[in-house]
Amino acid sequence: MKGQGALLSNAKATADATAALFGSRVEVVVHDLKSETIAHISQPYSNRKPGDPSNMQEIDLGPHDTVIGPYEKVNWDGSLIRSISVVIRDESGEARFVLCVNHDQSDIQQLQMLARAFAAASPATGQPEMLFRQDWHEKLNLFVSEWCAARAQRADALDRETRRALIMALDMSGALAERNAASYIARMLRVSRATIYNDLKAGVATADLLK
Repeated sequence: MKGQGALLSNAKATADATAALFGSRVEVVVHDLKSETIAHISQPYSNRKPGDPSNMQEIDLGPHDTVIGPYEKVNWDGSLIRSISVVIRDESGEARFVLCVNHDQSDIQQLQMLARAFAAASPATGQPEMLFRQDWHEKLNLFVSEWCAARAQRADALDRETRRALIMALDMSGALAERNAASYIARMLRVSRATIYNDLKAGVATADLLK
């Protein structure tokens, strides 16, 4: 029993650390396979709480499984969730807990839709042409204002997570390829140019982790 307590303690710490690292779009749940209930949940957005049924029948757990997924499911509000599960076993090899990392994909889907919409509005002729090739200041202003308006946000008052999502959307649309675009965007968002590049690196790293 003592060993099982250590397993659960480590699983809870891992859940809390993962949620803290990846922000509010990530929920991490520890399922107790013996009681078939949720033992711990960090940063919940799925309307669940500790003690609720685990419903682990959704996962086909084999005797030698360690990592399951990534796989997709739908949240209570209709949003798409991308998940991955880690099976935690005791010294005998028996599966005791499952740690599930659930990532809300709604923001990523919105970014993809925006990128496709802007790309379709500017078809390439001859060699590929960037979205912001001509009058890119005006197009960038429009992009940012519409993106922020859709989220009831002000461009000069975005928190770090929202700002990074905007930077990734701009990069996907080709805005950052323009000369001096990073400096212009930095002035719009009232941050430094270095912050723009740091946000971009962070967004690319997160996207790579989610692939």
